[in-house]
Amino acid sequence: MGFNRYASTGGKEKKIALALRYHQPLTNETSPSLLEKRILEYLDNQKSLGMNIHTIRGQRFYLEVFFKWCMERGIEDPNQMTISLVDRYQKYVSQYRNQVTKKVITPETQNHILISMKTLYEWMQRREYIVKNPCWNVRLVKTPKRIPRNILKVEEVEKMLLVPDLESGLGVRNRAILELFYSTGIRRFELQKLKISDVDLVNRTVFILEGKRRQDRLIPMSERASDWIRKYLEEVRITLVKGPDDGTLFVSVRGGKMDTSRIGEVVKAAKEKAEVEKKGSTHMFRHTTATLMLDNGADIRHVQEMLGHRDLNSTQIYTHVAIRKLQEVYEKTHPSAESLDNTSKNKNVDTQASDTS
Repeated sequence: MGFNRYASTGGKEKKIALALRYHQPLTNETSPSLLEKRILEYLDNQKSLGMNIHTIRGQRFYLEVFFKWCMERGIEDPNQMTISLVDRYQKYVSQYRNQVTKKVITPETQNHILISMKTLYEWMQRREYIVKNPCWNVRLVKTPKRIPRNILKVEEVEKMLLVPDLESGLGVRNRAILELFYSTGIRRFELQKLKISDVDLVNRTVFILEGKRRQDRLIPMSERASDWIRKYLEEVRITLVKGPDDGTLFVSVRGGKMDTSRIGEVVKAAKEKAEVEKKGSTHMFRHTTATLMLDNGADIRHVQEMLGHRDLNSTQIYTHVAIRKLQEVYEKTHPSAESLDNTSKNKNVDTQASDTS
C-alpha cells in the first residue's frame, strides 16, 4: 500500500507525499476499492474546479490517513461508514502520532484530517454516491490561538540579508529572494510561481496570481527589494536559464523553476550562517513583515490585504506581538514602569523635601 511510504504528518515523509501527483493510485491493487475510486475522483474534481494544487495535494495526504484506517477495517465502500465508525475514527485521529517524532499530532493537524473526510462525504452526498452522510456531525478539536514566536528583529534580518555571497550569481539571486520575502511577506509557493511579468520594478509592485484560495492581489515592495531583483535580472538570470524560457522569475541551477524546498533551504542557510536562533524558514519573514508593519502604525486591514488573508482574524493574531504602542502607553501610565535608578532618585528627592519642611 502506497500510504505506508509516507504516513507521517510531518518531516521528510510529508514532503515526499506532497511532491507526488495528487491522482496517483492509493494502492498497488489492480482492482481498487470503491472508496479509493471516490477519493481520487473527488481530488480530480477539486482540480477541475480550480482549487490550488498545493491544497489538493494536502487534502490527498490527509485523506490517506482516513483511507488507511478504512482498509485496515475492511471498509471498501463509502456507504459502509456509520456515525459510530466516524466516532471511532475521530478517537483514532485524536491519538494519531507523527511517525517521525512519535508525538501526538497537533489539534490543527487533527482538524485538517477530519475536515478532509467531512468534505469528501459532503461531495459524495451531492453526487448521490452515498445513501446517508455519517459525517454531518463531525466535531472539530478546539485549537489554541497560538501567537507567532519566531518574529525576527530588524538586526537579525539585516544579518541574514548579508549572508549570500554577492561575488556569485546564486548569491545575488538568493539576496533578491531574501529581500523580496522581507519586503512583502509573501508565501513560499507564491514566490515560486512568480513570473518576470508579475514584477513591476518601476512602480515597485508585485502581482500575486492565484495565491491561497485562488485570490489574486497586487502588493507593494520596497525600493531595496526592487533594486536587488533588477540586479538579478540584468546580471544573473540569463546565465541560469537553460532551454525554453517560460518567464519564471527565480530560476534554479538546473535552469527551471526553483523547488519550494530549495527556496526554503536558501532562507534556512541564511538564518544558520547569521546565527539567528529562531525556528522556521520562509514563514518567519511573513510573521516579521506583518508584525513590523503593525508596530509602525499600519492599519490592520492594509496588512490583511498585504498578506492575502481572507479572514481578518488571521491577521489579528499579529496584534498580540506588535506591542510597541502598548509598551509606550505602559511606560507613560504604569507606576512601576520606571527604572530602579529613577525610582530611587524620586524617593531621595521626596525624603529631602520632607527634611527641609
